[in-house]
Amino acid sequence: MPTTSRPARRLLFVRNWRVAHKLHAILLVPVLVALVLGGLRVRHSVDTWQAADDAVRVAELVQTANRYASDAINERDVSVAPLLKGDRTSSTVTRARRVTDADAVAFDRAVARMPQTPGLLRRVQLVRAGEQLLPTVRADAFTSKLKGVRTEESYHALQHPLMEISNELGFGSSNQASFGRTLYAISLTQAAESLIRSIGTHLLVEDRSTLAPGELQAQLGSFSSYVYLEQVALQEYAGAGTADDMTRLREALAAAEQRGKAQTAQAAQRARAAGEAFVAPPSLAQMNSEIWSGKSAAELAAQGITPESFFAASTLGFDAYRGIEVNLTDTALAGAHDIADDARSEAITNAVLVLVSILVALLLASWVARTMSRSMRQLSASANDIAEQRLPATLARLTRSVPERVDRQVEPIPITTRDEIGEVARAFDHVHREAVRIGVQQAIVRGNFNTIFTNLARRNQSLIERQLALITNLEGKETDSDQLANLFKLDHVATRVRRNGENLLVLGGEEPTQQWNRPLPLVDVIRAATAEVEQYERIELSGVPETEINGPAVTDLVHLLAELLENATIYSSPHSKVRVTAAGLPDGMTMVEIHDEGIGLPPAELADLNHGLANPPTVDVSISQRMGLFVVGRLADRHGIRAQLRPAATETGTTALVLLPRTIIHGAPEPAVDVDSTTLSLSVPAGTLPGFESWD
Repeated sequence: MPTTSRPARRLLFVRNWRVAHKLHAILLVPVLVALVLGGLRVRHSVDTWQAADDAVRVAELVQTANRYASDAINERDVSVAPLLKGDRTSSTVTRARRVTDADAVAFDRAVARMPQTPGLLRRVQLVRAGEQLLPTVRADAFTSKLKGVRTEESYHALQHPLMEISNELGFGSSNQASFGRTLYAISLTQAAESLIRSIGTHLLVEDRSTLAPGELQAQLGSFSSYVYLEQVALQEYAGAGTADDMTRLREALAAAEQRGKAQTAQAAQRARAAGEAFVAPPSLAQMNSEIWSGKSAAELAAQGITPESFFAASTLGFDAYRGIEVNLTDTALAGAHDIADDARSEAITNAVLVLVSILVALLLASWVARTMSRSMRQLSASANDIAEQRLPATLARLTRSVPERVDRQVEPIPITTRDEIGEVARAFDHVHREAVRIGVQQAIVRGNFNTIFTNLARRNQSLIERQLALITNLEGKETDSDQLANLFKLDHVATRVRRNGENLLVLGGEEPTQQWNRPLPLVDVIRAATAEVEQYERIELSGVPETEINGPAVTDLVHLLAELLENATIYSSPHSKVRVTAAGLPDGMTMVEIHDEGIGLPPAELADLNHGLANPPTVDVSISQRMGLFVVGRLADRHGIRAQLRPAATETGTTALVLLPRTIIHGAPEPAVDVDSTTLSLSVPAGTLPGFESWD
């Protein structure tokens, strides 16, 4: 027995691969290389983007922390005069504290967004410790519990940790350390100026006669130390800052000096207008020197140094330093945003390059695959179209039309090649033609059966009509009541046999031979249908409106209702009543309801029967089991009537709903309300599960 070598077996195995597998094998190496290299580049870009985004959130935290710190010490400064005067409910104090509390909320939001690094967490923990002391400091500020300058220096527990968060600032610039040092220096300068303003105002407002021995000297010593600290901080700023930073500082201080002169001129003008004496205050540096000298408030006021003038002059410097601080934090935040934007753009660009490279590889593979598998895809699509669309549509036309009038031509699959795929396409065309030919033959057979049904039905109809005439003649001559009752029963049985013959005509697609040529009241139509039911005495009519049915629809509607009534009487207790009601609807239609007390059916069978009512099936062997369903569906479809079966409102029984359209109602008015469709839900509880009796 010959054996296949191992290389031959491997080659045969590869040749048996599907086209998609072969393309995957071709693309595997370049795609893997592109993914690895591109992934590394994208990963680097994403890491850079993440680091820059962290820097943005740190800059936002620093910006919020500096605002928080500035407003906290500003709260302390503006509270000095009111609190020393005993005004604990001053609006100035309340407003300043409200600003600080709002900054605390903003700081909490920034903390929630910040990167969770150990350094930031440690600094935030220090801030939290200072925040815990703030309520106590506010309650005891400038009281005997916080003598001297303890109130001023107590705010340091909150302000200093907030200020030191600037050391965590990282926005990716080459002078990152110098920038953080510059920002810290200007924040320290601002803090020193704030302490000078606070202690100086304290010295000018407080009654020195109430001070303990040595307390005034301690306050003056603190005042002078913070004046010195401000100068040291300015030197630190000059050493760390750039030329632009120094220019910005000089311009801010010059602008503050100009605003101070303008304030002095306005104050002098107001004093002259009021007829009061006015002493122009000296410069802020001279004020600091005079206050440090220990002169009394009266002596300082004689030189124009009042709490108001000193606070206003010091505030100009405080605002100047704060403006520089804000500018630096805004610059840091803008720089971090720029780096984050660049990193994001780079990451997106790299990702797009990787995706484009892979896309190009896929397009190349698609182009190669098109040359290999176009015919196979076209063959598959055409075969599916024949099986799912074209062949079923042709067979459906054969069931609805005369077979000789249906186009039997088969559109070939559009593959003209002479290879194996083309041969398979021709084989599919042959199968398609044979299926159509068999369908035509079956349609002809069904047509022959319909003709047989029609001929048999018409022969039976003539015999039944003769039988009914004979029974009617006997009824007219019979005087015995018992025999007359038997003749009535025989009459109804014959009527039911006649309706079965009419069912055969409906199966054959025949129209009724006798039609009314004038409108007939709906109540008469229902009575005529009742007369064709064997157990007619169990049927009760109520509430039928004065609606008239157009003549051409009368015969079919009588037949339709008779089938429903027959079903209701047969499949319900012989001791129960079958109730028939009707009502006009707002859209001009009329609803007829037939209620019985049967046992009902499972929901699955209910759905199947209702589907048959809405879509009458093709005539086949199964029709014999549900002829009534088929006939009702055919007759309803002929006149646009909607019929449906639902569970009754009670625990047992079935409700047959028949919706009569305006087209068969004589003189039907236009709809009184704007409705898109009428649902068969009259007298049926919403959400009821379907269930009803079988059809005969």
